[in-house]
Formats: sequence, structure tokens, C-alpha cells
Amino acid sequence: MWVDSHCHLQLELGETRFDTDQADAQVQRAREAGIEWMVCVGTGLDTSQQAIDLAAQYDDVYATVGLHPHDASQLYAEWDGLVALADAERCVAIGEAGFDLHYEHSPRGEQERAFRRHVQLAKAVHRPLMIHSRDAWDDTFRVLDEEGVPERTIFHCFTGGPDEARRALDRDCYLSFSGIVSFKTADDVRAAAALAPAERVLVETDSPYLAPAPNRGKANEPAWVALVGAALAGARGAAVDDIAALTRANAARVFGVER
Repeated sequence: MWVDSHCHLQLELGETRFDTDQADAQVQRAREAGIEWMVCVGTGLDTSQQAIDLAAQYDDVYATVGLHPHDASQLYAEWDGLVALADAERCVAIGEAGFDLHYEHSPRGEQERAFRRHVQLAKAVHRPLMIHSRDAWDDTFRVLDEEGVPERTIFHCFTGGPDEARRALDRDCYLSFSGIVSFKTADDVRAAAALAPAERVLVETDSPYLAPAPNRGKANEPAWVALVGAALAGARGAAVDDIAALTRANAARVFGVER
């Protein structure tokens, strides 16, 4: 049994509309593929509400609420609504939030302001913080150190190498590996996966993005998290069943999910 620690059931590749039939079909295929539960991640007020609604509909779906760094400019318009959702029973984390300096769709200063709010909220409501960090390691670690790292913090879709992994692990963070760990060019990511302590690794799809090999280029979905797990097992020289068991246990611990 697997846990997908980060997916977007409410999104379609290239689309922002919410398709309930599509979400239902993905949940059903995930169940058939042996996915015990999954975490549907919010990227703004609308998608966070949709994640909460899906978690209320399906026993094996949990939700997060947050504002993606791409949309950090919407902080003042959406923040009060996000705070109101953060105490929902099925909300298991705050985020994804952080920095994306690869695209910088929102100005860097606005990304930082929003990230600080998420760090503070995670600590206030005693939820894990789910971080998005792309081309922004120094800024991400600086804000975490200045605000204080929440007790449970996850680097979602970890794309760094061993040095970045050590910096995150030194702060007692979890590293969540996506389909990137299966990509031929991702040697640094696999090296990071190899050195991480067993109790600090997670697997995710980040669906509908970043489908793992051999499905790269297709719309991703939670049913394929086992392919990510197999690639992680290869990077760590571990048995696939062992990776399934330890990432499932890690997810239950970090998200506070008892099943």
C-alpha cells in the first residue's frame, strides 16, 4: 500500500477548472492501484476549498490549504479565507507555499511575504508546512531560520542535490520525491534520496504534473505513485516493498493521519 503525499486532484494538465468526474475517476484508479490514501493540495483559495470538499467526499483523500508562490500576489485577497479553512477537520497541512524564482510569476518580495504568513499559520494551527522551493534554496532556508522551522516541515517535489538535502535535513525536514527521481538526468536528486534517513523520505506524484518514467509527458495521477516509489527504491538500493512501508509510515507520522 502506498500514500501519495502530494497531488492535485482538482486540476487537469493545462487547465484550472474543477472537474468532479475527473477527480472521482482518479480516486478510483488510485484505489485499484493500491494507493491507501492521498493528500490533495491547495494552491489558492478556490483550489484549497475544492481540496477540502474532496476530502469530505472521500475517506482516502486529505487536504491542504495554501497559496502557491506563483499566486503570492493574491495574498491579501485570499488570506483570510485560507486561514478559515486551515482548521477544517480534513486539513492535514498548510501549503504549498514558498518561493519559485524560476518563473517569478509573483514578485520575490510578495512571495516572501506570503511564505512567512504560511510558516506562522502552520505553527499556529499545529499543522505541517508544505514547501515549494524552486531555484530559491538560500531564500527558503533564510526565511525558515528567521521565522523558526515548524515542528513538521516537508520539502515537496524535492529537486536539490546532496548539499540542499543536508541543509533541509539539518532542520529536521522531510524530503518528498516526485517523478523527477525517475528521470534520466536527475542524478543529483537520486544522490539526495540515497543519503536521506529512512524516516525522512516521502513519495508523491504532484499530479497532474511530472509523470514518472515510463509515463513521462502524460498527465500524471496518484495511481502512478508506485512508479515513483520504485525509482526511489532504486536510488536507495532498497526493496520496493520496504519503500512502500516506510514512506507510508512517514506520511502517517508527518500528517498526523491514523487509519
